[in-house]
Amino acid sequence: MLCASCHAQATQPLPRCPRCAVRVATAGLCCATCLRDPPPLERSLAVADYGHPWDRLITDFKFRGRVEMAACLAQMLAEVVSRDGGALPDWIVPIPLGPKRLRERGYNQAWELARRVARRLGVASRADLLVRLLDTPHQVGAMREERHRNLAQALIVEPRWSEQVRGRRVALVDDVVTTGATVTAAARVLRQAGATEIQAWMLARTPPPEAGHAV
Repeated sequence: MLCASCHAQATQPLPRCPRCAVRVATAGLCCATCLRDPPPLERSLAVADYGHPWDRLITDFKFRGRVEMAACLAQMLAEVVSRDGGALPDWIVPIPLGPKRLRERGYNQAWELARRVARRLGVASRADLLVRLLDTPHQVGAMREERHRNLAQALIVEPRWSEQVRGRRVALVDDVVTTGATVTAAARVLRQAGATEIQAWMLARTPPPEAGHAV
């Protein structure tokens, strides 16, 4: 993991769009894309931009079975949430993996983060509240429109938990958000199920090609 000095440098707070968490010039101001096409998210928080050393750390955690890294990474994310000072949600929910990918990997890295963050913040969490019915293609390298097409109809709120979503605040947790297509699709499903407020919490936010022009 990171030494204390690298940790402090890598997690230094940066001004971010409150709706999608991309870096912006002035804290508290929305990026151009969110002003033009607001996502169904009231609040988005990120520990850091995706790049060195996060690319290596998250790759190890996500693809190389380093589940033990979840505790430290979750602590960083919980610290960002606490520092932000906003109202905590009723539920903390991971972005789900499809069944095939979950079998291949053996664990959902987003759930490993979400359940530890929930424990630290004293908030309820469930791994199965949101379900991915289909194994969508790997999203790395896909354009925003293609990602939205891939995710259409892939996510649902598990019917037995629908009453627990209605009228509640929900935070979605993921390791990396790139275009935001996945969290947007998940937020729309939760909104349709009656959630009143949806947040997105992430370890890392991929910087857009041009600052302020991607979600």
